[in-house]
Amino acid sequence: MCYYLGVEDLELLSGEELHTPNSFLVIFNGLILGKHRRPQHFAATMRKLRRAGKIGEFVSVYVNEKQCCVYVASDGGRVCRPLVIADKGISRIKEHHMKELLAGVRTFDSFLQDGLIEYLDVNEENNALIALYEGEATTETTHIEIEPFTILGVCAGLIPFPHHNQSPRNTYQCAMGKQAMGNIAYNQLRRMDTLLYLLVYPQRPLLTTKTIELVGYDKLGAGQNATVAVMSYSGYDIEDAIVMNKSSLDRGFGRCIVMKRYSAVLQKYENDTQDRILRPDRKGYGAKHMRILDDDGIASPGEIISPQDIYINKQSPAVTRGTRVPPSELPNIGYKSSKQTFKGPEGESCVVDRVALYNDRHNNLSIKFLIRHTRRPEVGDKFSSRHGQKGVCGTIIQQEDFPFSERGICPDLIMNPHGFPSRMTVGKMIELLGGKAGVSCGRFHYGSAFGEPSGHADTVEAMSEILVNKGFSYNGKDFLYSGITGCPLQAYIFMGPIYYQKLKHMVLDKMHARADGPRVLLTRQPTEGRARNGGLRVGEMERDCLIAYGASMLIFERLMISSDPFEVQVCRICGLLGYYNHHLKTGICSSCKKRDGMSTMKLPYACKLLIQELQSMNIVPRLKLAEA
Repeated sequence: MCYYLGVEDLELLSGEELHTPNSFLVIFNGLILGKHRRPQHFAATMRKLRRAGKIGEFVSVYVNEKQCCVYVASDGGRVCRPLVIADKGISRIKEHHMKELLAGVRTFDSFLQDGLIEYLDVNEENNALIALYEGEATTETTHIEIEPFTILGVCAGLIPFPHHNQSPRNTYQCAMGKQAMGNIAYNQLRRMDTLLYLLVYPQRPLLTTKTIELVGYDKLGAGQNATVAVMSYSGYDIEDAIVMNKSSLDRGFGRCIVMKRYSAVLQKYENDTQDRILRPDRKGYGAKHMRILDDDGIASPGEIISPQDIYINKQSPAVTRGTRVPPSELPNIGYKSSKQTFKGPEGESCVVDRVALYNDRHNNLSIKFLIRHTRRPEVGDKFSSRHGQKGVCGTIIQQEDFPFSERGICPDLIMNPHGFPSRMTVGKMIELLGGKAGVSCGRFHYGSAFGEPSGHADTVEAMSEILVNKGFSYNGKDFLYSGITGCPLQAYIFMGPIYYQKLKHMVLDKMHARADGPRVLLTRQPTEGRARNGGLRVGEMERDCLIAYGASMLIFERLMISSDPFEVQVCRICGLLGYYNHHLKTGICSSCKKRDGMSTMKLPYACKLLIQELQSMNIVPRLKLAEA
């Protein structure tokens, strides 16, 4: 088709014709098709064909004046986006088109087929002059944006006034928005997820955006509107910590439910034996850990379950391989106990929410248990606003000691003002103004990205006007009284509602300490990680700090005595490790076979292991001892 539109094959051209200044190379997906004497006319014709639907809508035509080339691309992997076509700055989409769209007569595809909008890739955008709004278009304008906020995805679209924030803060919020608790679906209480975090009283944000409405975030919110006072209070709010109001927490602020799924399978084995469930012991040793079991040996829904409680009284056959066991002999074979115990947080009471029985793909009877735990916020739980301003709860204070306004309004949270200057999250301040104006006048305000010219975002002036009309200060500051002394505070306090998210990182799941516990078999050092009740590692950097302080005995204690001390017999003659003979009550060298010249010393077990592993590779480390 390109040849019909005037592209000349290079083989048919002379050298003079090849080097004429106005002829451009035509390149299709990286292959040279030929030359064209009128490149702009060729590009315009290709675009007309694309808009008429004669060629694919994702074909791009790009004229590069510097390289004297016309690039035609139809290959995959190019990011294309739709734009409204403008003829000399006038949009092709008219009012009757929009009415047809609202009536449901038109769809997005019909706009595409009628040549009202088209897809441009990155290269073709370089040839286009795109206006953000219809009012900004000039006669040179070739395209107009459908809507500027669509440059942002779903996560960034939830942020109000993101164009007033420093960009890394929006990036942080995109990561944290996925960790916020809230509702996940309308059927969330009928699901059996591995781990599910739900907010008990989720709310829709007072300051919303068009994206929030488009994705339905206002139907299933993931946060609560908290009245925030920006002030320093108690000293427990340094480094982004939040001071929380105890009465707000009592009323359900930040309360969440953690649902965790545990499962058990009654396995069938190759010798025709299988696991079985026994009735629980109601008397005797271990009966108190079986109190939640029904008579069928499975935990009963609605029971309060504590750590170390047994939720299924299961037994497995002692022998699972070998000759097949006939059905008549099954009751007589030996069984060993394989009860499953609940390992939850100590001192917390959880509830067995639901128990489901089903068959897995191998036709084994499987049982799922859903354990529910309701948690209220405590010191150390993580919260965040929608502007990347994350912080943990620093302290919880009684409402009587909290500051209050002339109208008797008490904040739910107190945020330290030092969180603003270096972070430059002006969007959060505007959100507070918009939330306060929305509460005062009873409507939801908008804060869509770049939305002030198009009316998708309310202006600060409009919000301030509402505040003044309702008897507040135009700048959102209130006259507060101290809750402790009852005297007015020395400054006006910036106070109003901000949408806060409770994040899934809770101190209950992170808290870990250990005195003594399990060790790794190979190195005899403490295990690693909270799940395995592991030790707290003093790493290389911590070791460097202790060396810098000169705390040699502390290093000695941390790196050996508290880790893997081991007593070895060392031969003073050959410097190799020996062993201790308990009958002769003396050390013997493995190499010299002599008793005299043996010394006892302590060294880390990992060091002894290293020496033995080197010996296995024919490298012989010898220990030279001196008197201590």
